[in-house]
Amino acid sequence: MSITGALSNAMLGLQAAGRGSEVIAANISNALTPGYGMRILELSSNASSTYGGVRISGVSRQMNDSLAQDKRLADAANANASTLHGIYTTVENIFGSPDEPTALTAQMAALETDLLTAASRPDAPERLSMAVASARNLSDSFVKASKTLQKSRTNADRTIGIQVDRLNSALSEVHTLNRMITKSQVQGGQNNALLDQRQMLIDEISVLIPVRTVPRDNGQVALYSSGGVILLDSTAAEVSFDRTNTVTPYHDVNAGTLSGITVNGYAISTASDNGGLSGGSIAAQFKIRDDIAVEAQGQLDAMARDLIERFQDPAVDLTLTATSPGLFTDNGSAFDAADEIGIARRMTINAAVDPKQGGEAWRLRDGLLAATTGDAGDGAQLNRLIDALTVARPSSSGLFAGGTYAAIDLASTVTSHYAVKRDSAENTLSFNAAQVSELTERLLGQGVDSDQELQKLMLVEQAFAANARMLQTVDELMQTLLGL
Repeated sequence: MSITGALSNAMLGLQAAGRGSEVIAANISNALTPGYGMRILELSSNASSTYGGVRISGVSRQMNDSLAQDKRLADAANANASTLHGIYTTVENIFGSPDEPTALTAQMAALETDLLTAASRPDAPERLSMAVASARNLSDSFVKASKTLQKSRTNADRTIGIQVDRLNSALSEVHTLNRMITKSQVQGGQNNALLDQRQMLIDEISVLIPVRTVPRDNGQVALYSSGGVILLDSTAAEVSFDRTNTVTPYHDVNAGTLSGITVNGYAISTASDNGGLSGGSIAAQFKIRDDIAVEAQGQLDAMARDLIERFQDPAVDLTLTATSPGLFTDNGSAFDAADEIGIARRMTINAAVDPKQGGEAWRLRDGLLAATTGDAGDGAQLNRLIDALTVARPSSSGLFAGGTYAAIDLASTVTSHYAVKRDSAENTLSFNAAQVSELTERLLGQGVDSDQELQKLMLVEQAFAANARMLQTVDELMQTLLGL
């Protein structure tokens, strides 16, 4: 080999070593960067040169697209499961169990206990006051529970709006990156950083709506939801949703008082688990707003109705008429079965018996419409109230309509129902979380291995030293020749 050939090969070797160290450094520094595809320096023999040597063909990006797709779908399922687990936990806590003082079941048990205590000494004002306080606490708990459910629906509606805005923004950004990648590819440039950025955006989109990628010409990709809705193909779809500032029990998507979701002007059903946009975080928020919280509110209203009707019966309080409100009222009025929706939020204790509203606790013993106090030792009225609370009667509405329950038994049945729902949601979440963890580990395992990169760096160092030595030798030869 000539001195010129040796010099050329050594210079090319140094360039390759320098580029290799640059690629290795980039890999190590981005080992934990989401969406980063490991870079590999592509080298080949320099066949176009008379002297041969090494040629830098380019830097390729390594990514297991199939595994990345599985990871996206798992992330979407996990986001969906996490959101649903959260709402079922909230609902279970609302109904609760007797060992939770703020739960409805515990409040009902406290009312029964305090009525029994008052009936044992009807002449004791403090016992009557305690029973009235328990009744007030129970009605307040229904109101608070209803507000909590409607707040959950309002928050879900607000979250949908925020996520739809982000979805549109991300789709537009992917569309822009598609064009940039195509331009770079046509011009023969490197687009690995653009591919990383696009993958991160697609990963983010897939948490909101699970998507599948379809390769297109010149490095572009199309995005389809798992349900088959086109989100990006040549152009980005426009996803629309109208927010509602405050959601009440009377708001219903089927009645048109709440917004659904549209894609390019076409309505997409959110009522099914197999819908066009199902499976991700957005679908879970719709399920909270239009299904889970609505069902829970309906059951809460059914329990409130059952409780009100038990004490509204003139056979329980002999001072009442057929149109008089009982111990529990609909904002101070008698309950009308035709106006059940939202009754839990309107439920109050009768002002006649509530000292905080100018009433007298002794009316719990003598009758709500009693004008004056009666026999202080007569506990018959209190015993009728206890019987009304504990007697098994048919439930008029809700999930368990037609069944026969005492008031606290109905509450316990509802609690058990939502405990099962929460437990099922927890199992689903655990499964999905484990799947995400496994796929993440596998994806990282096929990504940057820092130890392996350091081994490559040692080889690059050796190659650099060898080529540098070659340059030194060529220099010595040249000096010798020039000195002749």
